[in-house]
Amino acid sequence: MTEVSDKVDRTIARFERITGQLDQRDGSVREAARRERQRLNAGLVTTGKRVGIAIGIISVLTFAVGLITPIGMFGFLAAVGLAIGVATLLVFGAARPQPLPTVPSDLPNGQMVQRFDSYIYRTRGMLPAPAKAEVDNMSAMLPDLRRILERVPDLDPNAQDARRLMAKHLPGLIDSYAQVPMSYRTAPDADGKSADERLVEALAAGRQALKDIGDKLARNDLDTFETHGRFIETRYKDAESFDRSGSDR
Repeated sequence: MTEVSDKVDRTIARFERITGQLDQRDGSVREAARRERQRLNAGLVTTGKRVGIAIGIISVLTFAVGLITPIGMFGFLAAVGLAIGVATLLVFGAARPQPLPTVPSDLPNGQMVQRFDSYIYRTRGMLPAPAKAEVDNMSAMLPDLRRILERVPDLDPNAQDARRLMAKHLPGLIDSYAQVPMSYRTAPDADGKSADERLVEALAAGRQALKDIGDKLARNDLDTFETHGRFIETRYKDAESFDRSGSDR
C-alpha cells in the first residue's frame, strides 16, 4: 500500500513539474508576443506621424500656391486627391507583410536586444518543439539582459560577446537550419545526431552563454551596490554611535 502511495505521489509531483514548466513556457511566449505587439504598435505610430507630415506638407504647398495664383476648385480637389494618394501609399506600405527582422551589428546594445527578441519570436514557428522550448527560455531572460546591457558601453568585452551571439552566431544558426530540407532534419549524421538535435544543443549553449554574460554584468552591479551600502552603513553608523555617546555625557 505504501509503495502504491509513493508511486502516486511521484506521479503527481512529476505531473505538477511538467505542467509548471509548460505554464512557464506559455508565459514566456505571451510576454514575447506582448513585446512584439508593442514594437508593431510603435511602427504604426511612426506611420501615422509620416502620414500627418505628408498631409501637412501638401496643405502648406497648396496654401502657398494659392497665395500666388488661384487654384480653383479643381486645384483644391487635386491637392486633396494627392494627399489621399500619399496617405494610402504610406499606410499600405506599412501594412505589407514584413520580412523576417535582421539583427544589424551596428545597433546600440538595448536596440540590439530588442531586434534579437523580435527575430527569435518571429522565427520560432519553424523550429521543432524542443528548440521552441530553448527559444522561449531565451526570450524570457531578454528583458533583464536588455536593462543590464543598456547601462554597459557597446565596446565592453562582455557586451561584445553578447552582441556577437545576438547579431551573428544565433541568427546564423537558425538561418542555416531553415535551409535544411525538412525530410533531412531528423536524419542522423556521421556522429549520430540529427539537425534537430544539434539545433537544440547549440541554442542551449547560446542561451547559457547569454545568461552567464548577464550574470557577470549583474554581479558587477551588485558589487557596486554592496560597496555603497557598506560605506554608508560604516560611515553613518559610527557617526550615530558617536552622537549617542556624546549625548550621554
